[in-house]
Amino acid sequence: MSDPGRLGELLGIDHPIVQGPFGGGLSSVALAAAVSEGGGLGSYGAHLLTPGEITALVTELKSATSRPFAVNLWVPLEGERSAVPDKNELIAHIERLRPYYQELGASPPAYEVVQTLPEFDDQIDALLAAAPPVISFVMGIPSRRVIDEARRRGIALIGTATTVDEAVALDHAGLDAIVASGSDAGGHRGAFLAPVRESLVGTFSLVPQVADAVTTPVIAAGGIADGRGIRAALALGADAVQIGTVFLATRESGASDAHKRQLGTPAARTTVLTRLFSGRTARGIPNRFVREMAAHEDAVPPYPIQNALMRPIRQSAAAQGRLEYVNLWAGQAAAMADGNLGARELLAELVAQLR
Repeated sequence: MSDPGRLGELLGIDHPIVQGPFGGGLSSVALAAAVSEGGGLGSYGAHLLTPGEITALVTELKSATSRPFAVNLWVPLEGERSAVPDKNELIAHIERLRPYYQELGASPPAYEVVQTLPEFDDQIDALLAAAPPVISFVMGIPSRRVIDEARRRGIALIGTATTVDEAVALDHAGLDAIVASGSDAGGHRGAFLAPVRESLVGTFSLVPQVADAVTTPVIAAGGIADGRGIRAALALGADAVQIGTVFLATRESGASDAHKRQLGTPAARTTVLTRLFSGRTARGIPNRFVREMAAHEDAVPPYPIQNALMRPIRQSAAAQGRLEYVNLWAGQAAAMADGNLGARELLAELVAQLR
C-alpha cells in the first residue's frame, strides 16, 4: 500500500491515484472496477446517459466492485441546454460538413434532435438516489441542494478546477476534494469562470497555487503518466493524482482499438486543442479532419449543436476504422502510454514506481 494521505481517509482508497473519467463511450465498468479493486479510485463518465441508464450503471458498478468508485457528470454552462439553433444557420453548418457526410455514407441529424441532451437535474437526481460512493463534476459547481443531499446520503463530492479562482469557488461551495486540471490534460477542458483561452494553466504551475489557496484535498491532473509525475505532483502539494490517458490505453477502456494504437506512439507526441468535434474545447491527437477544418475553429456552433452534427461522422468513421475523422482524445503525455497493460497491471506498476 502506498500512502493515500487524507484523500485515502476521505474516499477509502489505498493509493493516491484516481482514474480519470471518460465520456462519449470511452469509459467502461470493467476499467473503473479494475482500478477500484486495485486500491485506486475508478471513475465512469456518465454525462450523456439518461437517468435510467445512470441508475443501471451504478447498480452494475456496485456489482463489479466492493470498493469505492466515482461517477462523473458535466455541470451545464448557462444557456447551454436551452440553446435552439436557427434553421438557416444550421444548414450552413451542415453544408460545411457535407463532404465528410458523403465520404462516410452518413446523414446529418434531424433538426429536432440537434439540441437534445439529458436534463442535468434529472441525471443528478437519479445519481443521488443510486448513491455511488463518489460523484465527481467538471464544468462547474453543483447546486447547494445537490451538495446537501450528497452529504446527507454519505456521498463524497469532487469538483474540477482549471484555474485557482475556480478551485477557490469549489472550496467555498463545500466540495470534499478538488481536481486541479492543468492544460496538459486530454479531453474536454472544464473552464467555467473564464473562457478556455484564459484558463490554460499548465499542471505543474496550477497545482502548487491551488494547494496554497484551498483547504480541501487537491488531486493533480494533466500530463501525469508514471511514478515520476506522481511524485512531482505530490511534492508540489497535491494529495493525489488523477490519471487519464494512460488508463485510456488499457485493455479495459472503452476506446476503440484504433484509438488505443495511436497512444504510446510518436504520433501521440503532438496534441492540439480543438472545438471541431463537439463545440467545446478539447485536447486530442490531430488528424486529417482537424487539420483540414482548422480554419473553421471559431465558426463551428457551440456544444451540444456541433456535437450532434459530428455524431454521425464520428460513428461512421469509427465503424469503418477511419481514424482521420474521429476524435482521438489524449493528454500531452500520451506518447508514454503502454497499450499492452490491463488497468490493474498499470495501477500496480504506477504504485511500484511511486514507491
